[in-house]
Amino acid sequence: MKTRAAVAFEAKKPLEIVELDLEGPRAGEVLVEIMATGICHTDAYTLDGFDSEGIFPSILGHEGAGVVREVGTGVTSVAPGDHVIPLYTPECRQGKGLMPDGTTRFSHKGQPIFHYMGCSTFSNFTVLPEIAVAKIRPDAPFQTSCYIGCGVTTGVGAVVNTAKVQAGENVVVFGLGGIGLNVIQGAKLVGADKIIGIDINPDREAWGRQFGMTHFINSRGLSREETVARILELTNGGADYSFDATGNTEVMRTALECCHRGWGESIIIGVAEAGREIATRPFQLVTGRVWKGTAFGGAKGRTDVPKIVDWYMNGKIAIDPMITHVLTLEEINKGFDLMHAGESIRSVVVY
Repeated sequence: MKTRAAVAFEAKKPLEIVELDLEGPRAGEVLVEIMATGICHTDAYTLDGFDSEGIFPSILGHEGAGVVREVGTGVTSVAPGDHVIPLYTPECRQGKGLMPDGTTRFSHKGQPIFHYMGCSTFSNFTVLPEIAVAKIRPDAPFQTSCYIGCGVTTGVGAVVNTAKVQAGENVVVFGLGGIGLNVIQGAKLVGADKIIGIDINPDREAWGRQFGMTHFINSRGLSREETVARILELTNGGADYSFDATGNTEVMRTALECCHRGWGESIIIGVAEAGREIATRPFQLVTGRVWKGTAFGGAKGRTDVPKIVDWYMNGKIAIDPMITHVLTLEEINKGFDLMHAGESIRSVVVY
């Protein structure tokens, strides 16, 4: 069959909208019509050439929602007509831009086009392994629920699953983009006491407060020591939990060192450029702080994603305000421009 897709033919070049050939689902696979997809910083990270494992030409996109249109033999957990969110973290060896069997389903003028993170949601139709789709309730809007495929689950899950923040504890969030705002609303969801947001863009204060932030620090021009000192003062000794949603290795160090001696934990969410390293003095760790990472918010995709969709539909978490721009596929490069300019929280392409 044919599908329209935004293809990354090479790094550092705008995506090109082309018609591709798409092979149907083989055994254990499903054909999904993508109805909406978010544009995530991870897509930009790969497109900008920062991903050492990036492979071209490929169809980026991993934050989608759509409808199952066809299933291969042996598929039992989903059926045509089911609404699903693709999962970029299933345990199915989906590396190197290929399906689990080592082949690709996309081609352009006879040449293979690679998959991305097992999803490739920048194509109107895509083929995924059965285990890489989560069935969700049919009344959830595609335009907002697609964000649960990455950003919402990553941020909220980092609080609920990875850190396991408890009611009354204090939280510090570095970087108030889409991920950071979801960390904030995750902290609010579990009943955190002080929720301190930190950003170099003062416009992000209003966004943070909208989702539950209680205090804001504009860290532009502040040294690491000055930022840490302000946090220690606000938290009476340090953060119970801090979260880095910036991908900046210097900020990651600040996030660790603002944690409370003895028990504070710092969670790294942001993706740093390939080759970058993190550093701190060992004293910071031997005095009881914990440094840890999280992927997809520690979520078990097929179990947790439908649950988070329910949280959204039941009003426990908000998504609609974060979808700041709705674009057509032809406008997809504008979404990357808005992201780089800091003018969007999340841009969504609706097919």
